[in-house]
Amino acid sequence: MEGFAGKVAVVTGAGSGIGQALAIELGRSGAHVAISDVDTEGLAVTEERLKAIGAQVKADRLNVTEREAFLLYADNVAEHFGKVNQIYNNAGIAFTGDVEITQFKDIERVMDVDFWGVVNGTKAFLPHLIASGDGHVVNVSSVFGLFSVPGQAAYNSAKFAVRGFTEALRQEMGLAGHPVKVSCVHPGGIKTAIARNAEAAEGIDAEELAKTFDKKLASTTPEKAAQVILDGVRKNKARILIGNDAKMFEIVIRALGASYQSVFPKAVARLTPKSK
Repeated sequence: MEGFAGKVAVVTGAGSGIGQALAIELGRSGAHVAISDVDTEGLAVTEERLKAIGAQVKADRLNVTEREAFLLYADNVAEHFGKVNQIYNNAGIAFTGDVEITQFKDIERVMDVDFWGVVNGTKAFLPHLIASGDGHVVNVSSVFGLFSVPGQAAYNSAKFAVRGFTEALRQEMGLAGHPVKVSCVHPGGIKTAIARNAEAAEGIDAEELAKTFDKKLASTTPEKAAQVILDGVRKNKARILIGNDAKMFEIVIRALGASYQSVFPKAVARLTPKSK
């Protein structure tokens, strides 16, 4: 992948899935990589794989919801490598549950990780990206940042927020004349552990939901997702769609407008396993 050699790239949630694949693809492309995750075992695996291909890597445990720690981490990465060119705010969690039965704490948890984690990472690294003279912010939203479905209000809220935040930031960087590009990523069904690690409201069979996701919805490998993301970054795309499903959904939403809300619930009901 051209255009990444010598760049310093930061990847959160690098212990598995898209984050791990991104870190390795960046390393193969000649980038120096700072990786983080709360999953230290998965992070160690990513670190070893990067070292095996000769990439320069800095690995740290980081909880993206801890703002002060994130700010210190950004300074430490910049000091370690001498600069920072790219931040991939990828860390995220999933949760299923209707608004009526979902607890406040569950919605707050999803927002803390999936939205505020992105804000924390962006704000912490933005001064370093501007100073580099060649910065890029890459924030991972979701296909659920393009449309909503029943049972995903918390996740939808976070991913819509990431999209709005990122699109506004891209415009601001342009108006200010800062040397920082901004991209928002919208993955469709990716073959990662996010569904298997997801939590659910009381009465919902999270294990069955994960099986359904893996069997019927996950169609793109993390490795392919990483390649698509980096190609989009290289081309400075504002919106990076991953998978034919994401591309199809974007077309459908554009065509149907708000009326999609009367069509999608039936499809979701067919895919959703019955409650316990």
